[in-house]
Amino acid sequence: MTTGMRFSTALRPHVRTKMEQLGKADIVIGVPSFGSNDSIAHVLKTIAKGLDKYYSDRKSLIVVSDGGSTDDTRDTARSVDPKSYNIESIITIYRGVPGKGSGLRAVFEVAAFLKARAVAVFDSDLLSITPEWVQSLLEPVMEGYDYVAPSYKRFKLDGTITNTIAYNLTRCLYGQKIRQPIGGDFGISPALIKYYLNQDVWETDVAKFGIDIWMTTSAIVGGFRICQARLGAKIHGHKDPSSDLGPMFRQVVGTTFQLMEEFQDFWLNVKGSVDVPSLGKAVGQDAPPFEIDHGNLIEYFKIGWSNFGGVWKNIIDEQDLNIIGDLAKVEEHDRFTLPIETWVRIVYRYACFFHETPRQRFKIIDTMIPLYYARVASLVNELKDKDQAAAEAHFEANAQVFEQLKSYLADIWKTDGGK
Repeated sequence: MTTGMRFSTALRPHVRTKMEQLGKADIVIGVPSFGSNDSIAHVLKTIAKGLDKYYSDRKSLIVVSDGGSTDDTRDTARSVDPKSYNIESIITIYRGVPGKGSGLRAVFEVAAFLKARAVAVFDSDLLSITPEWVQSLLEPVMEGYDYVAPSYKRFKLDGTITNTIAYNLTRCLYGQKIRQPIGGDFGISPALIKYYLNQDVWETDVAKFGIDIWMTTSAIVGGFRICQARLGAKIHGHKDPSSDLGPMFRQVVGTTFQLMEEFQDFWLNVKGSVDVPSLGKAVGQDAPPFEIDHGNLIEYFKIGWSNFGGVWKNIIDEQDLNIIGDLAKVEEHDRFTLPIETWVRIVYRYACFFHETPRQRFKIIDTMIPLYYARVASLVNELKDKDQAAAEAHFEANAQVFEQLKSYLADIWKTDGGK
């Protein structure tokens, strides 16, 4: 993994002084932030209400770990003073690689120093967070779980990276049906915090967007006790995959492929998948629909065919390359369909090519992005007439195809990386 300047800690001196003054905390809530001025006050006020409602007898601390926002994120966070609820707070700029992972590292270091009994982290752009979310993520940790993944009600076209690749690969490779492995809001035990801090990843690409999938995968492979918490709808500043998700795709998929190398002895021996306990009752509103620029997705894919057709020929199976070539000629948007079997083989081929190509790896991932856009454009058509329940059944069927073709992945992984 790419490394840069190394820091022995993500904490600045003023944070260490504050920790020494506090001495101990039962609960630490982390909020990694960047450019969140419009939403962070709501998030912090709701967390404080949740802590006051459910854990008023515990010593609690909220840590806003900011990536150097140039708006008023930190000033706005400081204006929300939770001391009226007898809750302490720390607002700081973390040290390290710019990204959510470094923000979480700072939170984890604070929690470890203060010997917190339970830790939860929340995204800073949440609009749908309720006080009950605090209890939903913390209570399972109090009861003995190490890792509490979120389980959201999402609009069928939201979470496209999750629904096209992250959920499918987590389930297929590691045998755990964790529906939102990159959800962003988690509960974590002290033992798992210690495990995370002892891993040598904090100056690598994991410290960027890849942190969520790394946390989930590491918890599975490390043998920690895992559950899911029903949180209801996740409403935040949604991102249109046709314009916003390329960098996130690069980091999530790149980290996933790197973890496949690190943990190959584990996943090559996993067969099938098992359910993960889901706890609690979903509260709050349903996720509202939103528009995706279908035409832009298709156009981006077609540009990809023009630019990367030669690269794809070296990576993708001939049968699937022919399907891709035919798809690039489709004019009617409502006839644009990339078969799930083709998509699964493409993902597996890219994983193997990444495995066998140590240089320029993230440039390879860049050539995969137009194919991801093609799969999302296909989903727009596949899900057009489906309600949320039917859409979820569709995603489950897609995940089963990933499992059914795992022997294909294992074969090409073991024989020249799929070349």
